[in-house]
Amino acid sequence: MKLKIKKGDMVMVIAGRSEKTEGTQSEHWERGKTGRVLRVYPKTMRILVEGINVRKKHEKPSAANQQGGIIEREMPIHYSNVQLVDSDGIPVRVGIEERNGEKVRVVRTKRSKYYTKELKN
Repeated sequence: MKLKIKKGDMVMVIAGRSEKTEGTQSEHWERGKTGRVLRVYPKTMRILVEGINVRKKHEKPSAANQQGGIIEREMPIHYSNVQLVDSDGIPVRVGIEERNGEKVRVVRTKRSKYYTKELKN
């Protein structure tokens, strides 16, 4: 499936742990955070977002990492848990329209069924 989210886009996490969820640690609160997309995995429908879903990974010593140890690394999250952010910082829904013979991503809002604005990368 072709995803409407691309590398370099700003996204906001719309699902997951939030401050109101009891019994979670503060470092894992993700809902409402924004970040830039670092990588897109279309086969698994996941994306890697900067500063989101950071987990600790235990690595053995190797040629690349002589010392080994515990490293913090971003892990991919499902694309349905994020929403693109407009240039105004507002999460928006996106559609695809054909303009001048090429496909363009456009912003859709609830105010008007026909309101569209081109999404700039």
